[in-house]
Amino acid sequence: MSTHRLIRSAGVAVAAGSLWLMGPAVSAQGLEVPAPSLKAKVEQRVGLTDFTVDYSSPGVKGRKIWGDLVPLGELWRTGANASTKLTGSRDFTIGDKVVPAGTYALLTIPSASKWTVILNKNVGISGTSGYEAKDDVARIDVTPSTNAHRERMTFLFSDTTDDGTRLDLEWESLRISVPIKVDTKAQVSAGIDKSLGDAWRPHYTAGRYLFDSGGDLDTALRYLDASIGIKATWWNNWYRAQVLAKKGRSADAVAAAEKTRELGKGDNVFESFFKENVEKSMGEWKKGKS
Repeated sequence: MSTHRLIRSAGVAVAAGSLWLMGPAVSAQGLEVPAPSLKAKVEQRVGLTDFTVDYSSPGVKGRKIWGDLVPLGELWRTGANASTKLTGSRDFTIGDKVVPAGTYALLTIPSASKWTVILNKNVGISGTSGYEAKDDVARIDVTPSTNAHRERMTFLFSDTTDDGTRLDLEWESLRISVPIKVDTKAQVSAGIDKSLGDAWRPHYTAGRYLFDSGGDLDTALRYLDASIGIKATWWNNWYRAQVLAKKGRSADAVAAAEKTRELGKGDNVFESFFKENVEKSMGEWKKGKS
């Protein structure tokens, strides 16, 4: 056999061998093995605000981390694989910066004496590629401290109260801690105002249901009067007018309809869908029709 044919034969053998070696890997695509950097998530409620950190957790694995695997003075994705993400369900404060509710990429610039922690709007950052400072929503400088050895990079929340928490990052023998604040008192106050502002609705809904379903009109009127006593709206006054008209109290129905029209001025729903019917009904009730 010629040298040329030997080389060709060897080449085929090598190629076949390569395919044979690839075969098991290709045919075993469904096999799961642990990722080098494990996916992780930590959650914490602070007052009324839910916080979540989604990240990939690399291990030390005997390597020098700070100043080697993670260079000092350079932007770091603060994890591995996809960008690390911090989500707050309500507005919160980092440093002196109020951050709107939402999800943000969390990046850092480590150094021996100071770390800069950054929240950035671009959650699609791959590593640090695509990062632009103009998309930063908050920056805060924190001082690193020593910590007991931790093999895998870990985020955790600590010192949590109704008004704040600390987001800690621990890896190898280093720890940083980022203060996060929430204005829980203002959030609760706003919730109270909204709840009290909507307190007229249950009585209105009950009165409306009784009228629409042919229920007891006296009970319906009692519910609607209770609703108006909490907060007069064109909704509850309009149904009160209709109940009064059905009970044969035309003059009282006209007065309630007048109130309906007054409260409905400027309301898009009233102006678009109810005003014409209210005015038509008023005209009929003034004639003594019900």
